[in-house]
Amino acid sequence: MDDRFNTAAGWVLFSGIVALGASIFSGLYFHADKPESPEKMGYFIEGAAEGGDSDKPTYDLGTVLANADVSKGEKVFAKCTSCHTINQGGPNGIGPNLYGTIGVPMGEGKNGYAFSSALSGHGGNWTYENLDHWLTSPRSFAPGTKMSFAGLSNPQDRADVIAYLKANGGGPAYPPPAAPAADASKDAKATDAKGDATPAADGSAAPAEKSSDTPAAETKDAAPKA
Repeated sequence: MDDRFNTAAGWVLFSGIVALGASIFSGLYFHADKPESPEKMGYFIEGAAEGGDSDKPTYDLGTVLANADVSKGEKVFAKCTSCHTINQGGPNGIGPNLYGTIGVPMGEGKNGYAFSSALSGHGGNWTYENLDHWLTSPRSFAPGTKMSFAGLSNPQDRADVIAYLKANGGGPAYPPPAAPAADASKDAKATDAKGDATPAADGSAAPAEKSSDTPAAETKDAAPKA
C-alpha cells in the first residue's frame, strides 16, 4: 500500500516538475512575459484619411447636382420608404412626410411631427448643402437625432435623392457648377502669341526695332566714281 502510494506520488511530483519546466521553457522561447512593442503605437483604422479633414467634401456639389437623375433617385429612395412617405398630403410614419422638404426650416411643420431636439434646435433651412451633409451621415449632421439611417456614401446617390425630393415639392435652383480652373500655360502662350508692344515711360507704345536685314541709308559723302 505504502509502496504504491509513494510510487503514485512520485509520478505526480515528476509530472508537475515536467509541466513547470515546459511552461518556463515556452515562456522564455516565445517571450510570453515580455511582449514586444509594435513599431507604431495605436490602431490603424481602415479608410481613415491621413492628416486631412474627413468632413470636407472632395467634390463640387453643383457639378454633381447638375448630373442628378430623378429616376435613379427614386430607386435609392426606396430604402427610405419604410419610414417616410413623399406624396403630397401623405401621412407621417416613423419619420415625417418628405413632400416639399427643400427650402423649409429644419425640424418644423410636417403636420405636427415630433422632431427630436437635435433637429428642432438645429436652426436653418434644408438647403442643398445641408441635405447633402444630412444624407451623408445624419448622426454627424445632427448628433442625437432619432434617425438610425447610416447614410449614403456615394455623392451621386445623394444628388439623385435630392433631385427626387425636388421633383416632389419643388425647391430653389441648384447651385451652379464650379468654373474649371484656368490653364496658366495656355494663358501664357496666348500672351506670347499676341506680341503686345512694351509701353514706353510716357505711356505710349515703344516703336518696334528695325530688322537687322533692313538696308542702311546711303550716306551723302559717297565716294565718287572713277
